[in-house]
Amino acid sequence: MRAEDGVRAAYAEIERWLRATPRELLDRKRHEAELLFRRIGITFAVYGEGGDPERLIPFDIIPRIIARSEWDRLSVGLRQRVQALNAFLADVYGKQEILKAGKIPSALVLENEGYRQEMVGIVPPGGVYTHISGIDMVRTGPDEFYVLEDNCRTPSGVSYMLENREAMLRLFPKLCARHKILPVGRYPEELLETLKAVAPARAGAHPTVAILTPGPYNSAYYEHCFLADEMGVEVVEGADLFVHDKVVYMRTTAGAKRVDVIYRRIDDEFLDPTVFRKDSLVGVPGLMEAYRAGNVALANAPGGGIADDKAIYPYVPEMVRFYLGEEPLLANVPTFLCERDEDRKYVLSNIDKLVVKLAKGSGGYGMLIGPHATKGECEEFRARILARPGDYIAQPTLALSTCPTVVEQGIAPRHVDLRPFVLSGKEIRIVPGGLTRVALKDGSLVVNSSQGGGTKDTWILDDEGPDSAPAQSQSQSQTASA
Repeated sequence: MRAEDGVRAAYAEIERWLRATPRELLDRKRHEAELLFRRIGITFAVYGEGGDPERLIPFDIIPRIIARSEWDRLSVGLRQRVQALNAFLADVYGKQEILKAGKIPSALVLENEGYRQEMVGIVPPGGVYTHISGIDMVRTGPDEFYVLEDNCRTPSGVSYMLENREAMLRLFPKLCARHKILPVGRYPEELLETLKAVAPARAGAHPTVAILTPGPYNSAYYEHCFLADEMGVEVVEGADLFVHDKVVYMRTTAGAKRVDVIYRRIDDEFLDPTVFRKDSLVGVPGLMEAYRAGNVALANAPGGGIADDKAIYPYVPEMVRFYLGEEPLLANVPTFLCERDEDRKYVLSNIDKLVVKLAKGSGGYGMLIGPHATKGECEEFRARILARPGDYIAQPTLALSTCPTVVEQGIAPRHVDLRPFVLSGKEIRIVPGGLTRVALKDGSLVVNSSQGGGTKDTWILDDEGPDSAPAQSQSQSQTASA
């Protein structure tokens, strides 16, 4: 919110609003937001910890603001990065030129459990592998952004981005109207257009799209249903689909209906029990055969996990240079691969100063934040690294930016990250915004919802400050008026 010479221009109106708003009103609006999210049913499921697994994701009512000029720079870098990641996937499941050139160690890719031999030689419809990408970013200074990790399999959270905006428009219509906020409401429409764009040619002008979910016990089930409703497509489980003559069909009350594009929210190993895990009850037998035959598009393509493996992450800048012939516009966080002797030695000697992560971990699990860890926890991770060095990476602890956040004690700074969503079809689309996640615990750097983090609405302002006219979509303006 602040720069060296005072409040940043984009936050000027928010700062005046916070100074003029009584604490009692903020608390009341915070309570209203919780009731709103509970009534709508915006939940995130966490299992294995006892109690009610269905939890509300805490929503903070102070928005995170990014100026349009900053966003424009970020979006160009995001396009470049996702182009390179798609080129990498096409290459490693095809000619493997980057491996032959020695730019990435072959063993790191070909012996990685995220690499799917079943995808070798398959060219997805449209040649796109990661149709929906979530690129996690952190800010460390006025003009310093870093990519923390890439999510190329089944990135989640876009429903919270959309619902957060709707909540702000309902709770604070006047405040929203005083800013030119770029709209995010077109995301479902652009997602549907992206999915239809990669349908097999034989699908014709009106391909049928469906969202494949593991079912109501999945942590992101709310999002699956939300997106299906917003796009006007069916949300289906594995039992609702079947394959005949290498074509996928959906069971409906009017009989079998061909499905051309499946936005799958199921992990690779559960997709097809005839190819991957034989004990999968949520997949579709024969799905991969239909996919190989070019009769159905899967978004995202199986095997995309090799592109967001944390051990592959350090090589993404090299992918940009190799495939695009350009210098990377977005910076990586310096990363130590514990399987390398020199890197491992440094990590073991400085573990109390580093963040150690599982290369295949997610959700904030399997992580050590050295400066906040006990001596015993550091020793435990030393032992883990020595036992299985290839499973771990380490990074320096960054001075993440903070945003003002309403907490029990009042308004306080809390660390945030940002997950913009990038859509890749015939073209690359990025809605202006993303999911801002906030670490609600004082001093915490872990923003994941499963670890107690919350979310904020992300405002991309059309200029450096407030304006008398709102920049919202028609539906958003109607919501604000209501």
